[in-house]
Amino acid sequence: MPAESDLISILQQLRKPSAASQNQTTTLLSKAKLALLSLNALVPTPTTAPHLLALAREALELGALYSIRLQQPEAFTRYFQQLQPFYELPQSSFGSKDDKSQRSKITGLYLLLLLTKGDYAGFHTVLEGLEVEAGSDSARGELEKDTYIQYPVKLEQWLMEGSYDRVWSATKREGVPSEEFGVFSEVLVGTIRSEIASCSEKAYPSLPIANAKNLLFLDSEGSVVEFAQERGWVVQDGRIYFPPQQGQDMRTEKEILVASGQVIENAIGYARELETIV
Repeated sequence: MPAESDLISILQQLRKPSAASQNQTTTLLSKAKLALLSLNALVPTPTTAPHLLALAREALELGALYSIRLQQPEAFTRYFQQLQPFYELPQSSFGSKDDKSQRSKITGLYLLLLLTKGDYAGFHTVLEGLEVEAGSDSARGELEKDTYIQYPVKLEQWLMEGSYDRVWSATKREGVPSEEFGVFSEVLVGTIRSEIASCSEKAYPSLPIANAKNLLFLDSEGSVVEFAQERGWVVQDGRIYFPPQQGQDMRTEKEILVASGQVIENAIGYARELETIV
């Protein structure tokens, strides 16, 4: 079948990510979907041949991973949704004992995407679905050992605890399970940084730039100045001055220190160091 031969050829090219440009990759993925449509394999049916199911699943998984690398979360979400009917099938449907599916990685990436959007309800819905599907204690044990799934699970736990320093450490290059996770991890750190910045505005009248660098997980004081300018903060004499908050003039020094301690405890655990310089 010409369409099947074309699909196999396309997949061989897509398996080598460095060999194609962004435009070429997008074109190849479009051709793969057209081939699947002509083979009536884009959506699994009871009559779809096992080897075609495997080819279709691989094509969609490659599309999902490429969408991440191209920083296209909407396209990734579409691929994730298209993959669900394939993931609901038993392994025997694919005619091979070797499970070459990348379901674990793609599901972990989807969980991480939900975290970056702050969609905690969606996050727990997907996670609970995995737990129900796992069923037995042994299967749940495997789920708990799954690096791709446990990475976003741990991040969510730390976010709920306010342990932003642990989140930041886990999003460094050596802490992510694969390069694709690094894309969403950077977005997540940006979200956390904005949250810490908002809390800092309410807790502090000002902060030294050097300490703000640690607080905001920025690499240099120059990055702090740039970030401060983006938020409309005043930078003067080595300090950042936050915009006055409503009712801030009425707050006592003790109240400011208490609020400061709460922000730092929840943000990075540096309360003792920073409380002494406010």
